[in-house]
Amino acid sequence: MIKTLKMAHIVRNENQPREHFDEAKLQELVDSIAIYGQMQPIEVRKLGVNRYEIVAGERRVRAHQILGAITIQASVIVETDDLKAFKRSVSENVTRADMLPLEEARAFARILDDEEGATPATVAKDFGKTVPYINQRLALLNLTAEIAEQVNTGAIGTQAAVKLAELTPGNQREVLAKWARGDFAGDNALVHFAYALRQQQNQEVCMIVEDMTPEEREERAVAQTRTRNTLDGIERIRGLLDQIVKADPAALSFALEGEVGARLEQMDRVAEAVQQARFNLRQAKAHAEAHEIIVNEQATAS
Repeated sequence: MIKTLKMAHIVRNENQPREHFDEAKLQELVDSIAIYGQMQPIEVRKLGVNRYEIVAGERRVRAHQILGAITIQASVIVETDDLKAFKRSVSENVTRADMLPLEEARAFARILDDEEGATPATVAKDFGKTVPYINQRLALLNLTAEIAEQVNTGAIGTQAAVKLAELTPGNQREVLAKWARGDFAGDNALVHFAYALRQQQNQEVCMIVEDMTPEEREERAVAQTRTRNTLDGIERIRGLLDQIVKADPAALSFALEGEVGARLEQMDRVAEAVQQARFNLRQAKAHAEAHEIIVNEQATAS
């Protein structure tokens, strides 16, 4: 039922899942309502005489307050259960992608805590999300407050944040310090680094060269030489590729008569191998850098 309610009778839901409201978007809504009027009623539930709690539409209420409106159009729903009202509010905001990642995480966690029999699977079904999506949002609750703040502002992306959430608080602080110094080219580099750091922090024993047996040192030296020789060989391959780069396309077509398609497929395979090798070297670089900052929290605590 749509009613015209007095703004003075509208109260905020203290359990509103959204905590952040973008000022620029709110102003856009204010301007829209000022020109075109209220396009969609808010949803409220009746708490008592002349007292209605917002279920959905807090931004619209705020916009009306800014405009100094006396009344607002509202749909009064028959909903007395706090959790159901909360889920209804979450649903509207999640559907519109209006919630910050951490707001979603806290909302999903509350439902899991308060709703009997709730699981990530049931929450995913309720809000049209996948189970991995729900679990990734929940993982964000393991972030330190400092990183969570950067995620909320969009400075650190959600994918990188999920990886950072797998780290101990001490290692999260170390990574944040590197990030603040500008040591990462972007979120992709941050993901690589966090992944490598998590692998190292989960290792119970870190092999130290001084502690190796003579046999282990010899094996390490052989492996180092073999790997370096392999990478040195890439420079020779690059020289061969430079010849193709500098060749005239018409001359190439003549020289490879009947083979151009097959040779192009060959080059595609080489390009794919280079891409995979580059990815592996990125991971190796991340491991090398992570090894330098790995935090032993027990030692720190003592």
